[in-house]
Amino acid sequence: MTRGGAQKQADGPERMCLVTRDSGPKDGLIRFVTGPDGQVVPDLLGKLPGRGYYVSARRSVLEEAVKKRVFARGAKGPVTVPEGLVDEIDRQLARRVTDLIAMARKAGLAIAGFEKVKAALTNDRVKVLLQASDGSARGKGKLWTPEGARWFGCLTADELGLAFGRSHVIHGALLAGGLTTRVVEEAAKLRGLREEYAQNGASGAGKDT
Repeated sequence: MTRGGAQKQADGPERMCLVTRDSGPKDGLIRFVTGPDGQVVPDLLGKLPGRGYYVSARRSVLEEAVKKRVFARGAKGPVTVPEGLVDEIDRQLARRVTDLIAMARKAGLAIAGFEKVKAALTNDRVKVLLQASDGSARGKGKLWTPEGARWFGCLTADELGLAFGRSHVIHGALLAGGLTTRVVEEAAKLRGLREEYAQNGASGAGKDT
């Protein structure tokens, strides 16, 4: 059980957030290491060498970690926090998610465009519905999230477009597959950093594509 009284997840390794002091699966945390120059480095892939320390993948918690200088406690020594660390994590996570969607597209697991997504929804093939944070609420409201599927609205139309090799995309979807699971894990972290875009049907301007 965590310090906050919540029941721990049974599956997967758990780590403690430096800020909240709650323990949870690594999938919900950002790992950091200390570089050779003593600078805090985000390790989104979890592969960098060195002692790792963790902070929850939520913007408010990450900003608190910077403000209260808790990284030194995790590093067991003095560290330097680079300017704009949280924004850099956002940028890297967004690129990570778009790269994974692009890989899913090449594997035949991702589709884009209102009509194609609607047809896949009708045929119960969609495991993840992707909609641009800056797309029109009216257009996005015409599609639905299937029971048991996930919805993410944390990428912009330009970012989704990058994933699908287009100038911009409002509606996308992922079908069942291993890459889809990886997108869900990384998109959940990105959503934590972009909470203002996390509500389905968020308003915005944009042509439906």
